[in-house]
Amino acid sequence: MLKRILFPSLIIALPLTAQADEGQWQPHQLPLLKSELKRIGIQTPAEKLADLNRAPMTAIVSLGGCSASFVSPKGLIVTNHHCAYGDIQHNSTAQRNFIADGFLARSRTEELPASPNTRIYVTDRVDDVTKDVLNGLDAKLSGKARYEGIEKRIKALIATCEQDKAYRCSVPSFHRGMEYYRIRQMMIRDVRLVYAPSDKIGNFGGEIDNFEWPRHTGDFAFLRAYVGKDGRPADPSPENVPLASKDFLTVSAEGLKNGDPILLAGYPGRTNRYKLPSEIRFVRDLSYPRRVAEYEADLAAIAQATKNNQEASVRYASVAKSISNGLKKTKGLLEGFGRRDIATIKDEQQAEFRKWMERQPNAKTLQGVLAEMDQLIQADFVLTEQQFAWSVATKSDLLTSAIALHRLAVERQKPDAERESGYQDRDLPFIKARLSRLEQTFVSEVDQTRWNTALQRYRKLPGDTHPLGLDALLPDVGAIPGLYQNSTLHDTNKRLEWMSKDLASLTQSNDTLVQLAVKLHDINMSLQNRRKEIDGNLDRVIPEYMRAVIAWKKSQGKPVYPDANSTLRVTYGTVASYAPKDGLVKGPFTTVEGILEKYTGKTPFDTTKGVLDAIHSHRYSVYKDKSLGTVPVNFLSTADTTGGNSGSAVMNKRGELVGLNFDSTYESVTKDWYFDPLMTRAIHVDIRYMLWIMAEVDKAENLLKEMTIRYPSAKDKSAH
Repeated sequence: MLKRILFPSLIIALPLTAQADEGQWQPHQLPLLKSELKRIGIQTPAEKLADLNRAPMTAIVSLGGCSASFVSPKGLIVTNHHCAYGDIQHNSTAQRNFIADGFLARSRTEELPASPNTRIYVTDRVDDVTKDVLNGLDAKLSGKARYEGIEKRIKALIATCEQDKAYRCSVPSFHRGMEYYRIRQMMIRDVRLVYAPSDKIGNFGGEIDNFEWPRHTGDFAFLRAYVGKDGRPADPSPENVPLASKDFLTVSAEGLKNGDPILLAGYPGRTNRYKLPSEIRFVRDLSYPRRVAEYEADLAAIAQATKNNQEASVRYASVAKSISNGLKKTKGLLEGFGRRDIATIKDEQQAEFRKWMERQPNAKTLQGVLAEMDQLIQADFVLTEQQFAWSVATKSDLLTSAIALHRLAVERQKPDAERESGYQDRDLPFIKARLSRLEQTFVSEVDQTRWNTALQRYRKLPGDTHPLGLDALLPDVGAIPGLYQNSTLHDTNKRLEWMSKDLASLTQSNDTLVQLAVKLHDINMSLQNRRKEIDGNLDRVIPEYMRAVIAWKKSQGKPVYPDANSTLRVTYGTVASYAPKDGLVKGPFTTVEGILEKYTGKTPFDTTKGVLDAIHSHRYSVYKDKSLGTVPVNFLSTADTTGGNSGSAVMNKRGELVGLNFDSTYESVTKDWYFDPLMTRAIHVDIRYMLWIMAEVDKAENLLKEMTIRYPSAKDKSAH
């Protein structure tokens, strides 16, 4: 019963009166927001924004964790520097350090291969498959049986969609399992690094400034998509050619001013705005504090193991940056929960909902739903803590590789359609890429230190969080060097060879880490089966709750949009300042003069000589903002964003690129759980700063000529 998205489904087609600029909207919902878009000054027709086969949506792409956009007809894409950080690090060594020095390919032949696991995904079709996934499921199924029944149907839908191997398909759920959509994306496998400024530009301010405002970070980089000569996705090859991107964004150097409207399109990761108060208290009081402690301890272990070892520092730069970002965000969430009692706000909302619910004809049924949800959520908390403990106890890149290889061998005993998702034939390139990636991100001594310290932390966790039977199988600290010494997994070729071996080869292996993976398998499977049981039951109960919540919100005229789930979304807003404290207003723009104010000559407030010279000599060219009198660096907007929106295109009222999303203010971090229209602000790189760096500092004239750029006026500079 597959249904192509031509019109919004009945449940989503509600009267929408958005409050402030809240909402991460599916493209097909945008025609319902015509009046809102017109109100703030957006000129691009809503129907055009909803069409996945027309610009600008055809220019918006995913990197599988970040967002990006095409900016030329030759497959050139722009994203954040931190999104391309793994690709920069992949090509860096202590002697040739593109992280510190930056990289610019002045010709196609100089472009470098991206990390093995880098992909570009272009969404071209979305189908409502809710009936195909849910119709006919027996309500009496156990949670695990229901989960596996849904997965079986999803895998069949994906298999049909992927008959053309140019595409990667997925079937994510929306509204916590109430709806399912099949997403078809062209998957580009040959991606190359084109240009990245020095991290003294791309990461200016480092972790100190992360989530902070004012900000002065040039968080941008360029990649290019390559395909076979037939125009179809192909494995990396020197024979491949740049993708002829039929649609791309025009770049506008005209700039924005306070109050101007913006559109933002990308692939936001996860939000939790429909979670219950108990779920907020769980992460606030237990889960997030433990996560913070774990992040901090792991970073300390990496710092200790890489100290005075430049090569190891380069190899772990991307790993440490990712952990640091998670740490800063989680700390921000905890502080945000402290500043504003979101759990109490949710309590009040829940009380209002229950009053409304009691007046409904199906009130008794809904009360039963809520009671069962509460029980399931409590069981989910217990399992979540045990899964966290498992992740700490197995914090070794080599051990996790061994666990994945053993699981692959187990699954390969089944027909492909019956294998666990993640271990089917379609997943083999991704497994290979992860195993290959260690070539550039692994040092044995560092991995041993991380695991050693993690095991010590695991043993200090409450006993009831330890998965049953795990303690007896874990090595003593003194045994870890021997496990590594007697394993071949540190060798990339040997790791990859294991992919083709059968289960008997692994179970009979003398490789010490493979042996441990075999022993741990049953415990791992027990955790996963318990997760299926709980999630399957939640997938049965929560949709009933969500239908009631949506009906309640509809009755109030409030916005109804699904939580973010890494699918294509559009949000809108205006350039705006905010007041984090009484008497303190933070304006919407920062400028290059602020770089001089922060500059110390030491990391993270160091920058390049080229930047300093250009600022001191006032070489602002056409990128100077007339009202600011200088070059803007970053700006704020009221757009609704989250993780995954990094690299998202920020467009003006005409749909032209004017910036890149890369962060949020510290006061906004809790928007994943609760949207506060007064405090929520997203941080963007101003396109004028990017162009200024390219023109006046790094002399990237080849890329400036390749893009179509609209300058303030013809007399200033003709469009490339």
